Amino acid sequence: MASVVAAALVLGLLAYAAFGGADFGAGFWDLTAGGPETGAQARARIDASVGPVWEANHTWLIYCLVVMWTAFPEAFAAVMTTLYVPLGIAALGIVLRGSGFAFRKVLWRTPHARLAGLAFSASSVLTPFAFGTVAGAIASGRVPAGGYGPPFSSWLSPSALMSGLLAVAVCAYLAAVFLTADAHAAHEQDLEDWFGRRARAAAVVTGVVSLVGLVVARADAPLLFDNLLTRAWPLALCSVAAGTAALLLLRRASPRLIRAVSWVAVTALVLAWVAAQAPYLLGTHTTIGSAAAPRTSLDALAIVIVVAVAIITPSFALLYVLQQRSRLHGG
Repeated sequence: MASVVAAALVLGLLAYAAFGGADFGAGFWDLTAGGPETGAQARARIDASVGPVWEANHTWLIYCLVVMWTAFPEAFAAVMTTLYVPLGIAALGIVLRGSGFAFRKVLWRTPHARLAGLAFSASSVLTPFAFGTVAGAIASGRVPAGGYGPPFSSWLSPSALMSGLLAVAVCAYLAAVFLTADAHAAHEQDLEDWFGRRARAAAVVTGVVSLVGLVVARADAPLLFDNLLTRAWPLALCSVAAGTAALLLLRRASPRLIRAVSWVAVTALVLAWVAAQAPYLLGTHTTIGSAAAPRTSLDALAIVIVVAVAIITPSFALLYVLQQRSRLHGG
């Protein structure tokens, strides 16, 4: 049952990485779009694509937190008492991002709109970076089983920092592909070319960061490195193939197919990390079984997960169908 609940936790992580990652990446392109005039069209497309769904994607983050602290309370406590600095940065980034995105619409055509826009875009980069460092710290074994590890060196290690950079790069790639597909569907040729070039650049940067991360992991997290090259290499290869295919399909296939292929790329990348990490929940010292809550708690949680997924999945499907059909835009 511990493995079943852990699998449910991974599904939530995959959903947040794919849906939330695209939203964070859109903020990256908002930040780098240029001045108020040169970047106006790109930001309008970002607002139209992200606006109806950006807040709903945090549902998956809440889902992951609830499953983690209920099913694996000791591991959850260890993470929270060790990595509270990057997790606090991520939480602050989520709040600033939401505030900036909401207020810049109200403050349209005022000097304060730039400040609100900067809060949205800068925190969209800072938040996935912080989450990435958390993943890197856990994978490299820098979270002690009893918690209360070093509050800074645990997430400022080479592996953790490379994971943070990789998270930002993956989000930027995913968002650029999505925005290219959205621009194509809206017949915005100039924006389709603009985002397409950035999708290709982000793919190259993601590949370079991944290779550098492997070199760093070899010295900093040798077991993780070995597992990535043995049990997880098919998933890593699948991620590379799907990411390349999404770029080749730009302007040649339907937006739905492009999004689906890019989702496969991100999903395979996250699963490669999961496969390399298993059966450990923290580093190489805390397994899924040893960190699990009592069986009665796991049984109750499994029922709650089934009910939650049964409610959330069709709700999200309806939300995205309406968003793709432009039924959620006012005015």
